[in-house]
Amino acid sequence: MNEELIAPCGMNCAICSGYLAYQNDVKSKGIRMPYCTGCRPRDKQCSFLKKSCELLLAGKVRYCYECDSFPCERLEALDKRYRTRFRMSMIENLKYIKDNGIRQFLAKEHEKWKCPECGGVICCHNGLCFDCSLNQLREKKQKYRWEEK
Repeated sequence: MNEELIAPCGMNCAICSGYLAYQNDVKSKGIRMPYCTGCRPRDKQCSFLKKSCELLLAGKVRYCYECDSFPCERLEALDKRYRTRFRMSMIENLKYIKDNGIRQFLAKEHEKWKCPECGGVICCHNGLCFDCSLNQLREKKQKYRWEEK
């Protein structure tokens, strides 16, 4: 886990399918998924919110919790989708960072998303480890959904 991979909206790009696909070069392994190096590394302050937020556009905030309007309607909608579909909350992430600091957040994220099989990273979009579960990922019809247990 890396501070540079925490987007202003609270998304941890290290657990995102696009980043994990890039990190593990899944295209070379026969899996078609878009690649992403993360919001901040590709100079996109936040892929989800930047175009609709003047403070992010101007680079005046590092994280959305620094804004007087936190959480804004757009972040609340995004958070609801991620809580419902992907088992994570950007708003909770941001509150944790604000209250406990980025280092503690990164340590917590490392434990939360650590693959119990190989120690790799579990993807928030489908619950799979891109290190040891590539066969499952390859066979998945809906690559951006968790399997219901």
